[in-house]
Amino acid sequence: MYKYYNWELTELAREHRKNQTKAEWLFWSVCRNQQILGYKFRREKVFSNFILDFYCAELKLWIEIDWWYHNETWEYDEDRSKILEEQFWIKIIRFTNDEVEKNLDGVVAYLEDFIREREKEMG
Repeated sequence: MYKYYNWELTELAREHRKNQTKAEWLFWSVCRNQQILGYKFRREKVFSNFILDFYCAELKLWIEIDWWYHNETWEYDEDRSKILEEQFWIKIIRFTNDEVEKNLDGVVAYLEDFIREREKEMG
């Protein structure tokens, strides 16, 4: 069983917040301050033994912005996703940097649709 917060990752999460990619910065600009359907997102959130790019606790929703897909981390990413979904019931949505940078409105529209479905799911 994983613990809910690994204090050893706190400084690394802070560094990630200071060194965001362009796509992460763009996404944060539209989801901070409860701009997406009134939900609060946190960026570079430590959860268990992982750092989640963007996380909404109320919806148990994790948004991952992948700046590239590389084979050596695919298995780790899949294992991490499986643990968070099976043990903590967290849903994940992944967007690429290109999707965020070239179609931010489409990303937000997709996310809003997903959130509406998630609200129904959670009752």
